[in-house]
Amino acid sequence: MAKSKTVYFCQKCGCESPKWLGKCPSCSEWNTFVEEIVHKEVSQGWSPAKLVNPGQKLRKIDEISGENVNRLETKDPELSRVLGGGIVPASFVLIGGEPGIGKSTLMLQEALAFPGRKVLYVSGEESHQQIKMRADRLGISNTNCYILSETELTQILGYAMDLQPDLLIIDSIQTLYTAKLEGSPGSVSQVRECAGSLLRFAKEAMICTFIIGHITKDGTIAGPKLLEHMVDTVLMFEGERHLNYRILRTIKNRFGSSSELGIYEMHGEGLKPVLNPSDILLSHREDELSGVAISSMLEGNRPLMIEIQSLVTQSGYATPQRSGTGFDSRRLSMLLAVLEKRGGFRLGNQDVFLNIAGGLKVEDPAIDLAVCISLISSLENRVIPSSVCFSGEVGLGGEVRAVNRIENRISEAERLGFKTMYISSYNFNKINPEKYKIQIVGVKKLEDLILKLFIKKN
Repeated sequence: MAKSKTVYFCQKCGCESPKWLGKCPSCSEWNTFVEEIVHKEVSQGWSPAKLVNPGQKLRKIDEISGENVNRLETKDPELSRVLGGGIVPASFVLIGGEPGIGKSTLMLQEALAFPGRKVLYVSGEESHQQIKMRADRLGISNTNCYILSETELTQILGYAMDLQPDLLIIDSIQTLYTAKLEGSPGSVSQVRECAGSLLRFAKEAMICTFIIGHITKDGTIAGPKLLEHMVDTVLMFEGERHLNYRILRTIKNRFGSSSELGIYEMHGEGLKPVLNPSDILLSHREDELSGVAISSMLEGNRPLMIEIQSLVTQSGYATPQRSGTGFDSRRLSMLLAVLEKRGGFRLGNQDVFLNIAGGLKVEDPAIDLAVCISLISSLENRVIPSSVCFSGEVGLGGEVRAVNRIENRISEAERLGFKTMYISSYNFNKINPEKYKIQIVGVKKLEDLILKLFIKKN
């Protein structure tokens, strides 16, 4: 017989406590502990009868085949990219994102477009008719796609066991509940138990499972942190609601790179993959403006050309403003200090605004050089030619440091028609400039680039 006890869980991080606490000792949040009743099964002891065919699970590592697993192909090249080349059999994938960003649309679109395989789409938020209306809007039909509107975990697993689908989609994990626990759907204990049961089912039945997760106001997956640990892959669906572009970013991936990026464009008929994102990240201007510089960055294995926009203007307040959209504000302050100390530019009384076009959030240090040139261009009101791009990291001494995979960056710039590319001189020992049509110019210090770009040409 099961014993029950009262336990307090932090709704922020999942920390467990036998009594109520005002402040969580794990995440330091206040008033987040909620009382829940947990049933604990009484152990009956070990018996040999519990080991059923132990040879299926107990194997020597040398006896396991090391051949590559055949991934399930999808018709979505962007989803295949972020997953590492396709869906791994029996994988457990978590997709998070803000409300209304398009998570359900993306998953329903994948369910309808999954070729020649059975798909079970479970929704705890919409009825059958509502899902059908969205499917009609997408304009995709699939006779092997089954819809289930259910929130009780045992019922869902029963239907999935009878159907034996190739792909199982849960929308969303926060709406599921199990009768074994007393907590309401979305509580820490319910999310943990439901996710754990789905994980065991996916691995034992060899069914690829996607679960949609809500996020908190801080942008993290709602529920216990254990949820992100137990899944194989964590994807975040990002973007601004008033923009058409959405970004599918890999946070964790046991079967591929954890820094991949997929880009979609939202239409009335659903989400369309963007196969050439550099074109949409570069604005097509009729007039050249100051404060605009083009840089080459890497997201996983994908090189992207991005546009950096800066505005430097006289401050009307005692404390100048420093604002960076899509760029780390602390790194922006560091680059401003380098420009003032090493370059001699007076920026202490200037308001500085920096924006990465397209709504991207960039962490690649290779864009430092373009950021500095963009700031100088806006400060001095000098136009940077649209045929010029940059790739290099700027150090505290004003030196231009080498960046990784410079060949991929140069090839992308050449493909898009750029005429000149400024890189670190220390990258020249890794490339052969003669095999590229684009002119490659090496610089050692930030002052050298300023002289070549602005002074000597004027």
